[in-house]
Amino acid sequence: MELLPMIAAPGVGERADAAADAACHLYDAVMPWGEGGPGGWSRTAAEDAAETIETTAHALARIHPRAEVILAPVHAALADLRRQLALPPAEPLTAEGVPATPRTVGNPRRTRWVRVLTPPAPRRPPTGTAS
Repeated sequence: MELLPMIAAPGVGERADAAADAACHLYDAVMPWGEGGPGGWSRTAAEDAAETIETTAHALARIHPRAEVILAPVHAALADLRRQLALPPAEPLTAEGVPATPRTVGNPRRTRWVRVLTPPAPRRPPTGTAS
């Protein structure tokens, strides 16, 4: 029994393929530095790579009803890696329509990556002030 269709939604297949290629290129760039340490990594590069994995895990969380729970250890491991590398914790998601994260797991995307899907609601003046 096939759980997934043969054809992805518009843009999904191409973006997943590009992400896989980018991950392979990143691996190839890191490998000349060897297995014993941080090598060619910078603070920003490590944070961006962790964020990529976190965001991809959030995208995969919509693939199956239990995927979010199945992927929770990925988020926990990345949160621990961030702590070990003294990187800031993942920032909360702000766009609507993004999968909810289990309470024990951090949210990945920094605001620079968030694509706003709907305009924000207009702000109301505080109660008791003239408009």
